[in-house]
Amino acid sequence: MTRFGWAAIAVAGGLAVLIGLVLAWMDVTALRAVFVGLNVATMLAYGYDKYVSQTRGRRLPEAALHIMAAAGGTPGAFIGQLVFRHKTRDRRFRQVFWSIAAVQLVVLLAWSHWWSG
Repeated sequence: MTRFGWAAIAVAGGLAVLIGLVLAWMDVTALRAVFVGLNVATMLAYGYDKYVSQTRGRRLPEAALHIMAAAGGTPGAFIGQLVFRHKTRDRRFRQVFWSIAAVQLVVLLAWSHWWSG
C-alpha cells in the first residue's frame, strides 16, 4: 500500500478518535463511541474516494478501505457503498468486502454465544 493509503487510514483513525472522544464526553460508553467514530470515518472515506474518482484525484487504495472495514467499520463501509454508489460493481472488491463481513459475523455470533454462557 502507498504512503497515501496509510495516511488516509491515519486520518480516518484520527477522525474516529475525535468522534469517539465527543461521544465519550456525551456519556456514551467508550466501545460504542469508538464503533460509531470508526464507522462514520469509514463511510466518509468511501465518499471521499467516490469524489476523487470522479475528479481524477488521488484515490484511496482498496486495501485502505478494506482495512477500515476489517477494523470494525463494515456497517459504515456498507452504508458508504449504498449512499455514494461506490465500489458496487467491482466484483473482486465486493468479494473481499463480503468475506470480511462474514468473518466478522461469525466472530460476533461466537462471542455472543460464549458471553451468554
